[in-house]
Amino acid sequence: MGQAAVIFPGQGSQAVGMGKDVAGASERARNIFLRADDVLGFDLARTCFEGPAETLEQTDIQQPAIFVTSVAIWQAFLEAGGSREQFSFAGGLSLGEYTALHVAGALEFDDALRLVHRRGRLMQEAARARPGGMVSLIGADEATATALCDRAREDDVLAPANFNCRGQVVISGSKPACDRAVRLAEEFSCRAVRLAVAGAFHSPLMATAAESLAPVLASTPLTEPSIPVVANVDAEYHRSPATIRESLRRQVTHPVLWQRCVERMVADGVDRFMEIGPGRVLTGLMRKINRDVTTINVSSMDAVCAALPEVESGSPRA
Repeated sequence: MGQAAVIFPGQGSQAVGMGKDVAGASERARNIFLRADDVLGFDLARTCFEGPAETLEQTDIQQPAIFVTSVAIWQAFLEAGGSREQFSFAGGLSLGEYTALHVAGALEFDDALRLVHRRGRLMQEAARARPGGMVSLIGADEATATALCDRAREDDVLAPANFNCRGQVVISGSKPACDRAVRLAEEFSCRAVRLAVAGAFHSPLMATAAESLAPVLASTPLTEPSIPVVANVDAEYHRSPATIRESLRRQVTHPVLWQRCVERMVADGVDRFMEIGPGRVLTGLMRKINRDVTTINVSSMDAVCAALPEVESGSPRA
């Protein structure tokens, strides 16, 4: 039998009501939400449980909300009998990388929560200062996405931002360039879907956010992860606090190489993945990256209970 990895979702996985059933059934999950409210100084739990959706979709609220919900579900999993020792690797998509680092012991909860809240604010401020957008290219590979960006960019900013899976590349940049990319997509034999996001994330338009995040990362206590955590920017494993800080800074303006991250873990022996957090985004992507691995989705209390034997046996596949 191969090894197991735990993975965590990023922005876009949120939904009103997330975490409510877990907090109601698990004392450890409930305590995570209570602690988050204390650290942040506002009622994040109510926003997660009751909305409104418009508030939950704000970048500075969405990022800590997804992080806290993911950690709460993780704690419910531990309380039900799961353990970190069941996993040989960890990873996460964009924001989810912070959750993975926390679960792997590199970041304490309070520090990680303050960090992701600050990250969300900085990215939101950068988006307001330099408006932009993101477009998903369905049916595109890296070469196609790069060529389309080169054609549509002109004097604006446009670049690949997320290599999610085979046939799905997200590009990010200024609104005029995104508009041109949508119009040109058919010429490049792909379909363009505009994403409902607040800005041009993982692009050079986020440079001010990356610059402002650097001193925050420098002052945040970090330790070496207890299990390997794969980095979005290069699909290598974090080795030290210094490399974690630099990687997380670069992640704000550089593409997320999620497909490569998954392929790296598979190459290193992983055949079972457990997605912990709201939604099923990573579970869906996994079907397009590698259908031969087992993927277990844990986004509710019922799923927590069902996952305990599955992470050991590796069946059934989600």
